[in-house]
Amino acid sequence: MKQVGLYFGTFNPIHIGHLAIANHMVEFSELDEVWFVITPQSPFKTKQSLLDNNHRYQMVFEAVQFYPKLKPSKIEFDLPQPNYTVNTLVHLEEQFGKDHEFALIMGEDNLKSFHKWKNYETILENHSIYCYPRISQGVVEHQFMEHPKIERIDAPIMEISSTFIRKAIKQGKNVRPLLPDAVWKYMDEMNFYR
Repeated sequence: MKQVGLYFGTFNPIHIGHLAIANHMVEFSELDEVWFVITPQSPFKTKQSLLDNNHRYQMVFEAVQFYPKLKPSKIEFDLPQPNYTVNTLVHLEEQFGKDHEFALIMGEDNLKSFHKWKNYETILENHSIYCYPRISQGVVEHQFMEHPKIERIDAPIMEISSTFIRKAIKQGKNVRPLLPDAVWKYMDEMNFYR
């Protein structure tokens, strides 16, 4: 049974922080693979500055091409929008459940609001959560601190955000070191975020 960690996000754009966390998860936990699940539209975010789904998929594809344990996933592209994680998990179980076991990967800051997620109890009943630290939140106290299905992974703390990268590009700043080289080239050729 393959253990797959699902790393959800808009990845608008994917950056070295995302890669470092995903790679750490796959190398230093029970996970065999990490799938970057590109979210078409988060129920909590507006769609204004979101690049087209296929462009964001292409950037994730470019970013992970030399990491055999990391995969891009467009599983949510064909699901009704706005979509919820619980629906994606059901869909993945139907499609891959015979030989894959799915866990969620999330930052500690997301864990704090996890009780607001649709059917969060069902998610916790059926899936583990691998949680990585976030420094900007300080110590996060929440109801899931001691939950047996939640495993804390001491991943590197990466305080880089896609929002910061988009704003910096718009201001003409050089943020190339924050992006995988292939992603930078793709964004540059496509003239994104300027």
